[in-house]
Amino acid sequence: MADGETALSPRQRRDQIRQRVQQEGFVRMEELAESFGVSVMTIHRDVDVLQSEGWLRKVRGGATAQPSALYHGDVRHRMQAMAREKQLLAEAAVTMVEPGMSVMLDESTTGLAVAALLPARGPVTVITNFLSVINQLAGEPNVDLIALGGAYYPAYDAFLGMRTTDAIRSLRADVLFASTTAVTNGSCYHQSQETVAVKRAMMDSADRRVLLVDHSKFAKRGVHQLAPLTAFDLVIVDGGAGEGELAPLRAQGVTLRVAHS
Repeated sequence: MADGETALSPRQRRDQIRQRVQQEGFVRMEELAESFGVSVMTIHRDVDVLQSEGWLRKVRGGATAQPSALYHGDVRHRMQAMAREKQLLAEAAVTMVEPGMSVMLDESTTGLAVAALLPARGPVTVITNFLSVINQLAGEPNVDLIALGGAYYPAYDAFLGMRTTDAIRSLRADVLFASTTAVTNGSCYHQSQETVAVKRAMMDSADRRVLLVDHSKFAKRGVHQLAPLTAFDLVIVDGGAGEGELAPLRAQGVTLRVAHS
């Protein structure tokens, strides 16, 4: 840090680390420590915090913003991934929506694809913690929008935490459309405990639970188990899912629908 330069707060330093990693793709810990005039141990702690918030991924020697089997990128990366498959899943999902229904959407980008199609199915009530969905549907004449508050997580562009789960439990939806980070051995997984807590509350508050899964989720991994797929009334997958992934699910009693173009 140059002489006379004002020292950054930990939050300011982490914001700049996040921006640099996202711009460059990968940055070494030693380079960050030198840039900010702090110890490598301090940078490790900063990166740990940013990883827990979903902004980046800690790897040997540095930090990266590139998605992997375990880290799936921030909301911008997720919006760009599997866009056609998510559209097919959304088109299959909205056929279940009738005028007057209440629809709950999680913070998934697949749910965002569903949201775009809901005004044409209205009037409907939409309940969500996903700010991207809130912004998309705000002011739509055929949509009665209920926004769930709580602690805002920028990497997910969503509200999560205890206040969010409390708000969900005070409501009831006809159907929940949710997605997942990964499907492994017949269960769905996520990287964030906060995400799991909110999704469980949503599942408890919906009369019908529908999981939307693009085929890439079968190759990914997550840390925290949300639920077995049999906990959902219906699981919709895209046509890219192979019989090797689907046959074991059918054997377990999972109700499946394949969304074809």
